[in-house]
Amino acid sequence: MRRLILPVSVLGSISVVQASGGLDKAVDNFRLIDHQGVAHELYYSSNRKAIVIGVHAVGCPAVTDAVSALDALRARHGKDIEVLMLDPAANANRDAIAAAVIQSKRTVPVMIDTSQLVGEGLNATRAGEVLVIDTKGWKLAYRGDPKGAADAVGAVIAQQPVKVASTAVQGCAIAMPGLAQKKQYEKISYVKTIAPLLQEKCVTCHQEGGGAPWAMSSYEMVKGFSPMIREVVRTARMPPWHADPHYQTFVDARVMSDEQKRTLIHWIEAGSPRGEGSDPLIGRHSTATEWTLGTPDLILEVPPFEIPATGVVEYQYPRLKNPLDRDVWVRAIEAKPGSTQTVHHIITHIEDPLAPMMRNSRQGNVQLGGWAPGETPNVYATDTGAFLPKGTEFVFQMHYTPNGKATTDHSRVALYFNQEKPKYPIQTGAMLRTDFVIPAGDPAYTSKVEKTWTQDVVLYHLMPHSHVRGKAAKMTAFYPDGRMEVLLNVPRYDFNWQNIYKFDKEKTIPKGTRFVWEMTWDNSPQNLANPDPTQAVKWGDQTFEEMGIGWMSYRNLGESADDLLRAREVKRQKMAQDEAKKAASPAAGQ
Repeated sequence: MRRLILPVSVLGSISVVQASGGLDKAVDNFRLIDHQGVAHELYYSSNRKAIVIGVHAVGCPAVTDAVSALDALRARHGKDIEVLMLDPAANANRDAIAAAVIQSKRTVPVMIDTSQLVGEGLNATRAGEVLVIDTKGWKLAYRGDPKGAADAVGAVIAQQPVKVASTAVQGCAIAMPGLAQKKQYEKISYVKTIAPLLQEKCVTCHQEGGGAPWAMSSYEMVKGFSPMIREVVRTARMPPWHADPHYQTFVDARVMSDEQKRTLIHWIEAGSPRGEGSDPLIGRHSTATEWTLGTPDLILEVPPFEIPATGVVEYQYPRLKNPLDRDVWVRAIEAKPGSTQTVHHIITHIEDPLAPMMRNSRQGNVQLGGWAPGETPNVYATDTGAFLPKGTEFVFQMHYTPNGKATTDHSRVALYFNQEKPKYPIQTGAMLRTDFVIPAGDPAYTSKVEKTWTQDVVLYHLMPHSHVRGKAAKMTAFYPDGRMEVLLNVPRYDFNWQNIYKFDKEKTIPKGTRFVWEMTWDNSPQNLANPDPTQAVKWGDQTFEEMGIGWMSYRNLGESADDLLRAREVKRQKMAQDEAKKAASPAAGQ
């Protein structure tokens, strides 16, 4: 039996306290990941009449009674209620929680709140306590002993007053220091703490000329947007990064630590005090530039395209002759859409007769990189590059979505070259299937596709892509020696941010490894971005249709840039010989 280490916050004897505070209080929205890596957002369950949350702590006996009560409520009320648990301990450990759930054969998801912001808002200081939230107005209708929750839930469903809204609760104390330090929030320094935090985590986009819709240019601007900042941090919409940190670490991850989240939210909840000192955000020089990576080596002007005000525009594949008179190796690519409101994506390919052909001949056969909303420049891994031979032709896959106003798109693509030949040639691949059918109204339809590697490779990055019904994505590796590793878990996919997840260390994938790519879609009315939840959805190019792609960049282990060039020369000579034989054949002269 696996030994469980109890968090310090729940060690000690069980005590009985009177539930207090928070009744009839509005419960703010939040998003948390549970012990299985699944995301839960409170307001998403607006179609339920009540949400029941049990407070969890590993090793606390009182949790057993709470779970039994929750199971009984779920069995009795079905889809009228949402049943969850919350572990708000700062030192909550997902592995320990998952082991405890498996050991006790529980089925209720346990949300993990190591920032304690949700636990503070709910005053969740006792494991075993049960909270009942009325979704009509998002008010806390009951808190206390699990036994009293049944009557409260029944009353909420019947839209009747809850007769006993608070009862004594038996359970283990959970340390929640933030609740006792509220008076100290007012002392958080905007000048010394908040402004530097914003500069580190937010101002890259929230500046004049940046990608965000407003600039953090002064205290007054930040204070005015403080309620929004609090909302987007609590619901994990900002910073825009969606990889589950439990499994892998990635380069340039746009994340805040738990301590940073607490500091920022506590400052806002204290009224966003200004304090003394000059404002670090005023007069700050904008670092936004036209091209993020500096002056490009080559700028490609995508042929202009007239986008109509309405209707459906099929994919466009404009071509552009490569102006270079020499072979080069590309190290990075960045795209700038001309019409940011109507360009859905740009994917840049080349037509290279010496490279393997692709099924879609219209788009070329070697992909250099792409752009979609929220995507940052694609910088290839160190010591790698994509070969760009002279005499080729660029092919751009352009996806336009009319927005009610006719306009002309003038998109551009910037290329950056290696100064010297890199060690390794990089490749782009994808895992997908196109035969799925997402049922109408389905909140979590999942499609899987598998791939077994036939040679050793080094994996550099993964990127999920779907459309507005995309909900979650996951890539799992099953190694030949029996090990299993989650390479990427995106519990809450966001179409507005097409993030590339680059591993902080190279991932060597041995021959025989099986990859399983899972894409989950939300075709329900609860998905506010869903164009039409009454329709079954299939694969399609347009945004109102769906995709589920797992992009990746990699290299074949042991293959050098010189190996690629030699292989190309062999293929070139063979093609020349074949052409010569064809020209010399009797049929050629007829």
